Amino acid sequence: MIDIDYSGLSGRKAECLPGCGMCCLCQPEILPQERSYFRTSHPKAMVRNGSGGFSIALKKGQGSCVFLNNRKCDIYGKRPTFCRQYPFHFYAGDRISAELDLSCRGVWTGRGADAESEARQIASESQDRMVKALRESKAVYEEFYSICTDAGVMGDTQSIRADISSNIQRFADPMSIAEILAAALDDDPLSVSGIDFRGEADLEELRAEAMEASLSSMSSEDPLNLPVYCGQDFGWNMFQASGDRVTWYLLTDAGDLEEVDSVRPESIQLGKPDAEGMRVLTDYIGLLNSRESFLGSVFYKMDDLGYEDPMENVYAGSLAASVADLMWRASMLDAFMGTGFGADGIRETIIFYDMDRLDAPAVGAFI
Repeated sequence: MIDIDYSGLSGRKAECLPGCGMCCLCQPEILPQERSYFRTSHPKAMVRNGSGGFSIALKKGQGSCVFLNNRKCDIYGKRPTFCRQYPFHFYAGDRISAELDLSCRGVWTGRGADAESEARQIASESQDRMVKALRESKAVYEEFYSICTDAGVMGDTQSIRADISSNIQRFADPMSIAEILAAALDDDPLSVSGIDFRGEADLEELRAEAMEASLSSMSSEDPLNLPVYCGQDFGWNMFQASGDRVTWYLLTDAGDLEEVDSVRPESIQLGKPDAEGMRVLTDYIGLLNSRESFLGSVFYKMDDLGYEDPMENVYAGSLAASVADLMWRASMLDAFMGTGFGADGIRETIIFYDMDRLDAPAVGAFI
């Protein structure tokens, strides 16, 4: 048996909410052992994917899974492994960790099955696949650590996370985020505890940077690559940045995009959570700080930067930039839908954001 870290699921529950269908937008891969059934029973539902394998076809090439009708799965008992696995993700780095996709509304109700028990059952059915993935990811991580050590940018991840944890409130405050981002540009290893927070940062510059980060994730012409927010009414909301507008669409059950509204992004001011919103946000930042997949994305960023920046700086900068992105999305949702910046508004933004956060490139891989 593989030793898997389930700590991120402790105390959580998950249920499937009738009428949601968010997971049915994810176009799951069909594993080799599952192909025979689909070739025999549903050959037209198989499409080639970018990795050379097969995935389930989507309605009109951009909507939900072709098997989703009236928000119910026509092949529920035969659905692919990755459908069964949602909203659980298993990240392979130098170990395997179980993570929960907070874009699933069913993990916010406090009802349903015990998340850790569910994840353990899923893992027990996928041991061979996980053993192979862990062997490959460990080799990648060992090479990464060796390069970081030779380049003089290796840091102690446990100490980095402890530094973040003791200053978690700083990452929920726009002014402090701006100061952290500025400090992360220094050549010397960064300690958040050592930053002299003066409250003198340029918030307009932060707003512009946060807007740019958010818009980059919304700029694809392919609807499959646009961020999706499953609203409280289970509407599938998509947002596309094009020209000088951000356009809000509703994805219909038939696979069509219907325009709802649009706005000039420059008109959106960066909001600040109230006390209850701050509590929800800091809890989420703490979760990001504990996720192995977030650490893997930091490592990917270090590789992308050519191993020129200390690990401490890339980590703190990546976390601050992620929260800034989330705050701008909260401001955009508020502009379109009046969601606000209280506990509910920040929770809705996390539901909007977390799937994209989990999809960020990383040195390891989800399996």
